Amino acid sequence: MFEDQTYGTILARMLARVPDDIDKREGSIIYDAIAPSAREAELLYQALDDVLSMSSVLTASGDYLDLLTAEHGTYRQDATKAQREGVFYGTDTLIDVPIGSRYGIGLLSYFVVSKLKTGHFVLECEQAGSAGNELFGALLPLAFVQDLVRAELTTVLIPGEDMESDDALRGRYLDARQNPGTSGNKADYRRWALDMPGVGAVQVFPLWAGAGTVKVVLVDADMLPASAALVAEVQAYIDPVPGQGEGQAPIGATVTVAAAQAKTINVAATVVLASGYTLQGVNDAFKGRLETWRKGVAFQMTYISAAAIGALLLGTDGVLDHTGLQLNGGTANVALAADEVPVIGTVTLGV
Repeated sequence: MFEDQTYGTILARMLARVPDDIDKREGSIIYDAIAPSAREAELLYQALDDVLSMSSVLTASGDYLDLLTAEHGTYRQDATKAQREGVFYGTDTLIDVPIGSRYGIGLLSYFVVSKLKTGHFVLECEQAGSAGNELFGALLPLAFVQDLVRAELTTVLIPGEDMESDDALRGRYLDARQNPGTSGNKADYRRWALDMPGVGAVQVFPLWAGAGTVKVVLVDADMLPASAALVAEVQAYIDPVPGQGEGQAPIGATVTVAAAQAKTINVAATVVLASGYTLQGVNDAFKGRLETWRKGVAFQMTYISAAAIGALLLGTDGVLDHTGLQLNGGTANVALAADEVPVIGTVTLGV
């Protein structure tokens, strides 16, 4: 708003107020006296611009955005810790390990929370954030564990999430204001599910199995079908005893929480490579672009567009052109059911 209030503009305006019979040239007494004030005034106008920016949810950031959203009951979500499955082996068989025992992989550490079955345990990452989802493989005990020969970190049960970004917080706030929850409407069920750490997106199906029934379908923070553990946590939060109003859902509402269905998308095409690029490098880069795109369209589209996939391929560094694009073996768009989300399968590029 005040971007036109620059040092030069302010200085010229101040000098114009000085009578013309006084020397106002650069280096004169009056010029040198006014110039520092003009610079300070420019800084004040810049600060005023910042104040205006931080006074609106649409443009505020950081702590200022937190203050604005908190006025209406929307708070930034802290980073959460990943829960993973660990498998523990003795010499010839699976073995149980002590609850609370600690294990390391890379720069991360995990501790045993609970037992799933013999040799299989729930581990929680001691470091909050999405890094806890990323590593798989051999775990090293951080203290002696009797009879333990080998340990592996496997399935992500509940993904860890980084602290909520400004854009994500702003989006939740605007959604809550534009689609307010009222006595168990669809907006309420969406918000209740998204309140749970690890939930990335939600679809709500009212009356899905008759009067009083609601189905809540989830994907996790990576926009993949939610694990059984995450589904169970959301179910317990929203409606632990069907219809009894023991959770967030009102009395009489029978809520079923379920994971989204995965729709595998296999992509194949022939490409023309630019000089200096390898087919494997382009294949990997394209698959990375597909993964980013997939996360952005979960529960947002009713079909996978062949044209959109083609545009992603053509926009991949090293691709000059492509022909013969196929999705799941055909050239047509791939339909998605209301409870399905795309999962990238094989990516096969040829030349």
